[in-house]
Amino acid sequence: MKNLNADLKNGTFLQVYLLTGEEAYLKNRYKKRLRAAIVGEDDLMNFTAYTGKGIDIRQVIETAETMPFFAERRLIQIEDSGFFKNACPELAEYLPTMPKETYMVFVEQEIDKRGKLYKAVKAQGRIVELGRQDARTLTTWVLGMIKKEGKNITQDALNLFLEKSGDDMENIANELEKLLCYVQDATAIERADVEAICTVTTENKIFDMIRAVAEKRQKQALELYYDLLSLKEPPMRILFLIARQFNQMYQIKDLREQGYDSGAIAKKAGLAPFIAKKSLAQASKFEKDTLRQAVEDCVETEAAVKSGRLGDRLGVELLIVKYSS
Repeated sequence: MKNLNADLKNGTFLQVYLLTGEEAYLKNRYKKRLRAAIVGEDDLMNFTAYTGKGIDIRQVIETAETMPFFAERRLIQIEDSGFFKNACPELAEYLPTMPKETYMVFVEQEIDKRGKLYKAVKAQGRIVELGRQDARTLTTWVLGMIKKEGKNITQDALNLFLEKSGDDMENIANELEKLLCYVQDATAIERADVEAICTVTTENKIFDMIRAVAEKRQKQALELYYDLLSLKEPPMRILFLIARQFNQMYQIKDLREQGYDSGAIAKKAGLAPFIAKKSLAQASKFEKDTLRQAVEDCVETEAAVKSGRLGDRLGVELLIVKYSS
């Protein structure tokens, strides 16, 4: 991300960029910034966007070969194509021969670093991994947006806001917009404001569910799971979040056994201090070997679902039952 920011600041660009990672907010932000910098937001003649599976490679290459119309550059944006997951040798072979006036920006969720296209982009352009940001970065970002609006927030309210909104930047931005509209002319945001308007994220529901599992409150754990399903959360996303929570607790417990205090654990794990304390308390209810086994069981469940040996909804339910019994 540092190199990409330098490119944008200096106005010097490589011909190909791949924006990847799970932070959708940053991918969306940087694809817009690259478009504005390379061809301009209003230039429709020299900007072409392709989205989704089934993109015609020949059409992409034909567009890339077209000279810019009264401009220095042409930009092609390709998003969620699957080219970096499935083989796309034609595009990989074409990139080194692409006209110097043509630029490409790929925005992808799924990638295979062993693929030819990934290697071609790495050799000729820049690959930017935009993952979840750590607690310190998110806190600074939120405080900056609040200050920009001429307001301030109490530490207690900030902690609660971050706890409720999670670490997804798009969700944080949406929740902060709601909060700022709610407080209107007030200059200070209080805990009561956050409690009144901000909603709990799926990640926090998962946290509550894992806590119910840890305390052997099986009925409540299953009820929380069914609540998530009723909110149209896919079982495989729930499984991913459960695995991430168990893995986080395993790492925290390991750090605690190495003698680190909660402050140092928060820093090493990239968590806000209050979240680290909550996770530490939750991890204390599990043996370290149990947490490691839970992570392995999550991986095995995913494999069983993908191979068709187990239904996704049932697979997650069996995990919850096993660790809450």
